[in-house]
Amino acid sequence: MTPVTLYSTDYCGYCRAAKRYFEEKGIPFTEIDLSGDDAGREALHARTGRTTVPQIFVGDTHVGGYTDLVALDRAGGLAPLLAVNPG
Repeated sequence: MTPVTLYSTDYCGYCRAAKRYFEEKGIPFTEIDLSGDDAGREALHARTGRTTVPQIFVGDTHVGGYTDLVALDRAGGLAPLLAVNPG
């Protein structure tokens, strides 16, 4: 399974919703908590062009935030991304 990375903060409701979504679907993910990490947030902004969390990556593919994740899954696009073998 392609690795999933979730950039979050500890005070973000959409971050909690994204984590719960992955947990309910049995999708393992790595969380990178940016709470109080200004440099990390700046690096994420440089990488994505977005300033909000959550920001979700499946492998090197930027999915976006929670609502983007749900829309992608409902459209059938998440499973193929997860099935790609990295490297």
